[in-house]
Amino acid sequence: MSTIFRKVLTYFILPVCIAGLVYLNVKSISEPVEFKKHREYRESVAVQRLKDIRDLQVAFKNVNGRYSPTIDSLKMFYGEGKMKIVMQVGSKDDSVAVEHTKQMKNKFRNLKGEQLNRKLNELYLAGDKDLVFQVNSEVAVKDTLFKGRTDFNIDSLAFIPFSGDSVLIASTIKTVSGVKVPLFEASMPFKSLLKGLNEQLRINLDAEREDQGKYKGLQVGSISAPNNNAGNWE
Repeated sequence: MSTIFRKVLTYFILPVCIAGLVYLNVKSISEPVEFKKHREYRESVAVQRLKDIRDLQVAFKNVNGRYSPTIDSLKMFYGEGKMKIVMQVGSKDDSVAVEHTKQMKNKFRNLKGEQLNRKLNELYLAGDKDLVFQVNSEVAVKDTLFKGRTDFNIDSLAFIPFSGDSVLIASTIKTVSGVKVPLFEASMPFKSLLKGLNEQLRINLDAEREDQGKYKGLQVGSISAPNNNAGNWE
């Protein structure tokens, strides 16, 4: 081996090879760390959106007796729908007020249900504060759900964060033990949610989930069987 070649090998080729190996080693360590960091952040945003969909679905079912099959009908429900709320007036632990309320109910025993509650409410507004009753009223959905949430945007509800792909949503009614049970699910596959991140690491994650028999992404609810509208991150 010539002196010149040894010098080239020592001062140029070997340092480049060493630097390349160091780079590959660092990259093999840093890429999974970066992937995990970005994945966790994206999942946190996605989970909040799925929770919002769940809250809207529960409100929708309370009014309609079933879950919405589409995001569009949920958006319409949010923008135009109304929901009933029950307001408790007085405390059931106040024995004096409870006894006084019984006397008033007896006095107006010809009134029933909502008529009686409206009468009690009239007396309360007129100054009789020793009353215990409930008032049912209708309010706009958008004036109740997510009120004060600066991070909520109804127009974003249909889309998977960081990709623009559509959230997958479905609803059905299943007969369980002879009872018809409304069910829904909403999901965001990792293929969409983690779009733009390291593709091989995303494929590895999907394979890991598949081996575990788990959904390859984030999902809330299930149309296969009742699960109390749980999210698979919970």
